[in-house]
Amino acid sequence: MYRLFRFFRPYTLNLSWVIVFLFAQSIAELYLPTLMADVVNNGMMKGDTGYIWKYGSYMLLVALGSSFCSIVGSYLSSIVGMGFGKDVRDKVFSRVESYSLQEFDKIGTASLITRTTNDITQVQTLVVMGLRFMVYAPIMCVGGIIMAFSKDKRLTLILAVVLPVMLILIGSLAGVIVPLFKAMQVKLDKVNLVLRENLTGIRVIRAFNRLRSENERFRKANRDLTDNSIKVNKIMASIQPAMIIIMNLTSISIIWFGGHRISQNVMQVGDMMAFLQYAMQVMFSIIMVTIMFVMVPRAQASATRINEVLDVEPVICDPPRGRESGGRVGHVEFRDVTFSYPGAELPAVRNISFAAHPGEVTAIIGGTGSGKSTLINLIPRFYDVESGCVLVDGVDVRQMAQKELRAKIGFVPQTPILFSGTVAENIRYGKDDATDEEISHAAEIAQASEFIAAMKNGYESLISQGGTNLSGGQKQRLSIARALVRRPGIYILDDSFSALDFKTDARLRAALKKETTASTLIIVAQRVGTVMDADRIIVLDEGRIVGIGKHKELMGTCVVYREIVSSQLSEEEIA
Repeated sequence: MYRLFRFFRPYTLNLSWVIVFLFAQSIAELYLPTLMADVVNNGMMKGDTGYIWKYGSYMLLVALGSSFCSIVGSYLSSIVGMGFGKDVRDKVFSRVESYSLQEFDKIGTASLITRTTNDITQVQTLVVMGLRFMVYAPIMCVGGIIMAFSKDKRLTLILAVVLPVMLILIGSLAGVIVPLFKAMQVKLDKVNLVLRENLTGIRVIRAFNRLRSENERFRKANRDLTDNSIKVNKIMASIQPAMIIIMNLTSISIIWFGGHRISQNVMQVGDMMAFLQYAMQVMFSIIMVTIMFVMVPRAQASATRINEVLDVEPVICDPPRGRESGGRVGHVEFRDVTFSYPGAELPAVRNISFAAHPGEVTAIIGGTGSGKSTLINLIPRFYDVESGCVLVDGVDVRQMAQKELRAKIGFVPQTPILFSGTVAENIRYGKDDATDEEISHAAEIAQASEFIAAMKNGYESLISQGGTNLSGGQKQRLSIARALVRRPGIYILDDSFSALDFKTDARLRAALKKETTASTLIIVAQRVGTVMDADRIIVLDEGRIVGIGKHKELMGTCVVYREIVSSQLSEEEIA
């Protein structure tokens, strides 16, 4: 957890003031029992009303000062704690944003959500409470023991017996709780994972009548977390009554032995009352530390998980000095590229070589699992190649800054992703400063203007999270418009016509060809009709290129392509 202390640097001044005010509060509270003893011994026992008023006023002022310091200290510690949590969340989110897809796959989305929310909240709560207790409790504990010793050395032996017992009890409980708290966070990850899968896959679950089995799956994960939490809380619940019993026994012992010493005229009533107050302050300090010991293990487990996110070094990083493309725009070239996913036995693509140039349409087709999406994911450098190189505008993508590289590309993913907001905001996501004319033009090219005009508020119509209030074809067309509005040198469309009817597909391809005459257009498709008119068709099979050429050439030279065509078109259409 100490590795997160660097996030306290912006709050050094506030931390200093927290320590000052809590120190002042502690001194004031340590001084109050001594004033009380003086009032009892010299005022009440002697019947001196003036003395009582005088020192009673001092007690009131000290109590008010203590309350003021407590309020200010709590306020400042809250500022530090909340600011610390904000900064850690920002840092974790920024770190996650820098991950390549490989790091996302390694940690998992559900776990990243838990670490960014629940884990940081656990550490933040510890900071807020810790700034209060970790400063206040030690001063009160040490100061209370010193002041109690000054009142009566013999009675201090009671604390010498009680305090080690309390510390041993706390240590043994902490040893049991730490592993349980670590397990709790893992089980919380599991609950988040199951919940997220159920929310995103609700259509599939209902279509296959799997509601009962999914409910049972969630119930099992939830029960596992609940059982672990109950076990932890049972242990934590045993701490408070144990501490209260020890405190009460200590009070009885002090009054018992203090009464004997008063009867022997070696101790005054006020001193015994002050000693009892100091003993309670020491005991309460120990209880505060106990509460911290209960919170620390869980926060420690959470801090470890946060540090795991911060410690992951992205595989894909910008070079120290990015190379310029030298004025070339839209050129893409693969040179003997081989790529394997981490842990895979065989390469996803291997020995891939081809070039795509501006003004041309390059289509990639192949069976399921042939490596089409993997291939185009290497162009924006979502993954790094294992061997060979991918060149954009004549420069290896590994030698370019990622921001510069991706600014050259208009990417439409296989699964269209839309964000909550208006239609215009989703299209403008491709270009922040896009004008209304540019947005409407991009929508028109993407064949989206017709259904947008039919919506109640047109381009200001709201889109729900994930675009759930749109059809699959509408989402695909908006995704294409988002790529078109930025006017990049390279367009990559990953199976972005699959949800379109043949008429809309044909109109969209015709409009794209006119719009992208100065750009490189790379299309991944399953349908032969989508790629037939391409300037270059690349046929993939089991991660290898088995054919490159135009439609007529491939019909005569590529067996795999002929099989794909014959499976989709009739003999009359082929002819």
